[in-house]
Amino acid sequence: MKPLIITDAATIALGLQDEIRRSEESRYDHRLHGVLLVAQGMTCPQVSQLLGDSPRTIEYWVNRFEEKGLSGLIDGERTGRPRRLSELQLEEISSVLRQTPESVGMTGALWDGKGLSAFIRTRYEVKLKVRQCQNIFNQMGFRLRKPRPLIARANPELKATYKKTSKTRK
Repeated sequence: MKPLIITDAATIALGLQDEIRRSEESRYDHRLHGVLLVAQGMTCPQVSQLLGDSPRTIEYWVNRFEEKGLSGLIDGERTGRPRRLSELQLEEISSVLRQTPESVGMTGALWDGKGLSAFIRTRYEVKLKVRQCQNIFNQMGFRLRKPRPLIARANPELKATYKKTSKTRK
């Protein structure tokens, strides 16, 4: 039988590995295959070459399987890094963001990432970067507003003559 060839196999392999990592069930199946191949006599480096994981990862899977059986191959809880602000602090921030920065002793007319970062640093002694503060805005449903420059004491009739779509311009 003639071997099949997949065009752009390297890119396809990376995409398939990403797809395996996305789902809890497929990660479990992937580990099952790794342990099965080791049980059939392949070495961890051979299995790692075949599946695209490191040899040490395959060893972890086999050891966990030996200790706990099939339940050792199931994903554990992934807690991630703990939050630096409590739920109570986030609620306070949400109510503070509904006020002007000046009303809580900060400078500026509108809240932005820098202003929120400075507020959190002074109020809670927690240092968050500007981007993290912008993420807080998004999580709380706020959107970025920029003040529009206002031409001081501009004559509306003169402004209308310079507009492209002005009716007074000929």
